[in-house]
Amino acid sequence: MRTSKSVESLKPSGIRKFFELIIGREDVISLGVGEPDFPVPWRIREEMIYSLEKGITSYTSNYGLYELRESIANYYEKFGVKCTAENVIVTTGVSEAVDIALRAILNPGEGVLIPEPCYVSYLPLTVLAGGVALSYPTTPDFIPTCEEMLKIAKKAESEGVKIKAVMINYPNNPTGVSYNRSILEEIADFAVEKDAVVISDEIYSELSYSFKHRSIASLEGMLERSVILNGFSKAYSMTGLRVGYAIAPEDIFNAMLKIHQYCMLCAPVISQIGAIEALRNGEKDLEEMRAEYIRRRNFFVKRIKNVFDVKKPDGAFYAFPSISKTGLDSEEFAKRLLFEKKVAVVPGSAFGDCGEGYIRCAYAVGMDKLKEAVERIVEFVESL
Repeated sequence: MRTSKSVESLKPSGIRKFFELIIGREDVISLGVGEPDFPVPWRIREEMIYSLEKGITSYTSNYGLYELRESIANYYEKFGVKCTAENVIVTTGVSEAVDIALRAILNPGEGVLIPEPCYVSYLPLTVLAGGVALSYPTTPDFIPTCEEMLKIAKKAESEGVKIKAVMINYPNNPTGVSYNRSILEEIADFAVEKDAVVISDEIYSELSYSFKHRSIASLEGMLERSVILNGFSKAYSMTGLRVGYAIAPEDIFNAMLKIHQYCMLCAPVISQIGAIEALRNGEKDLEEMRAEYIRRRNFFVKRIKNVFDVKKPDGAFYAFPSISKTGLDSEEFAKRLLFEKKVAVVPGSAFGDCGEGYIRCAYAVGMDKLKEAVERIVEFVESL
C-alpha cells in the first residue's frame, strides 16, 4: 500500500458527498451545505478591493497581522475573555485551527472526548494527529453530561488511554444547540478533574439566538486550559476567504505556531484586511443577518413540526429534525428526498453514529426557497 493507513481508514465527508451530487443543478434547493447566502458585506469587500489596488498581496507574519490579532483580543472581551494579541494566531479558516490545535496537544494514543452528533472533521483530524477519538452520545436534547463523559473516560483509561482534550462546539453544527453557563461549568469541572485541555469551536458565537454566547474560557481558571477557535466565515459570510483564528495559552500557542509556520505560513493578506474591517464596522450587517436567520428558524421549525419532532435551535443556521417516524435511515431518506423532490439535506449519520435517525437542514437560503423546500419535504413525508 502506497498511502497512509491512517488516511485509508478515514471515511469521506458525508457533507461533501451530497454537495457533489447537486453541483451545477439549478433544479435542486439545497439545505445541505452550511454556507450563508448573504454576500460579504460591501464595507468588507471595498476594503479588500482597495488593498489590491494598493498592491498589498504579500505574505504576512506567521502570527497574522498585528492589527487583526489585537482587534480579535479586544473583540473577545464581549464573550468574557481577557487576553492579548500575543495569545492570538490567525489561521487559514477554522478548519486549520482545529487541525493544528489537535496536533499541538496530542501525543500518539492520547484521547479526545468528542460529543456526538458533531462536525465531520473532529474525529478524522484527531486520528490524523495520532490521537484516539472518544465519541460519546449526548442527551436527547443534544447536551453533553459529565456523567456520560466520565463513563467514556473510565473505559478509555482502563484501556490505557490518557484523556488529553475535550472538544466542544456551540452553538452546535449540526444540531443548533448551544450551552448555557451551567453546562459549560460541568464540562469545565470534568476538564479540571482530568487535567485536560478544552478545544472550544465557537465559529457560530455571533449567531446565538436563545441566550448570549459565553466562552468557556471566561470561567474561572479555564483560560489557561482552553483553546478557543473562531473565524469570519459564518458571521460575516467570508467562507471562501478562509480566515480564522485561535486564542491559546502560551505553551499551546507556540506549538500551534510551529505547525502553522510549516504547513500554511499565513492566512491570505486580503482576507486578513477584510477581517479587520469586519470587526471594525461589521456589526450592523451582522445584526441584520442574525435577525433574518431568526425569522427563517422560526418559520422552519413551526412548519416542519407538522411531520417531524425537532428541537428549536439556539443558534447557528441548522435544524436537526428526527426522521424516525418515516422508517427510513438517514441516508436513504436524504437520497430519496433529493431524487424525488429535488431538496438536498445532509443525513444525520454524517455527523457520527448518534446522528442516525436525523437529517441536518441548513436554513441559510432565502425565505422563498426555504418555504418551497419545506413544502416539498412535507409532501415527501406524507407520501411515504
